[in-house]
Amino acid sequence: MMRLRLRGRSVGRVTQLLTILPLSIIMIAGPQIITAVFLATSEHWRRNTVVLLGGAALSISLFVTAGFLIGGGTREVSDTVSRVLDVATIGLLVYAGIYVFLRRKKTEPPSWMGRLQSATPGLAFKLGFLLLGVFPSDLVTSLSVGRYLAREGRSLWDAVPFILLTLLLLAVPALAILLLGERGRELLPKLRAWMGANSWIISEVVIVFFIVVVAGG
Repeated sequence: MMRLRLRGRSVGRVTQLLTILPLSIIMIAGPQIITAVFLATSEHWRRNTVVLLGGAALSISLFVTAGFLIGGGTREVSDTVSRVLDVATIGLLVYAGIYVFLRRKKTEPPSWMGRLQSATPGLAFKLGFLLLGVFPSDLVTSLSVGRYLAREGRSLWDAVPFILLTLLLLAVPALAILLLGERGRELLPKLRAWMGANSWIISEVVIVFFIVVVAGG
């Protein structure tokens, strides 16, 4: 009987983990991975990538913890906060989608993106913190992970795999250079150029997808 309970708990834990891990893809889709690619092809790319990951780790951890504390309250309070967050997020995403669409024909990249080639550690940290924390889709995703774990009676430590996978995906451009060497250095500038020219398409896809996710939840 004891073994069956332990197995049941283990299966339940794995199932819950598999529920939140795919959200890591949402966390880095859009300007987040574009920024990582730009920094990976910049001067001092190793330092900038490490600092970017540091800012991202801090931001994600803070908002997952906030979501965990919200989810640990009464169900009425938690549901009310969730509804307010969902409505506010959908509003922000609709505005962002319209803004991106209206500016789609402007070929010049955003001013902050032009600074990535000579990024300072301070800029890399700010981008990691803001893009992986305050960016609407990432903000709601981190809060949702924390709320989900609290509601399922799990520990905050169960968010660690989600955070680590998000950071790993964000580090893929830099890892490509480390693992592929010159091939990676040749590939990433091409990818960077394509992303710079088509960033609005990537952003719109992510925005529409997340609106559907939030509305459906």
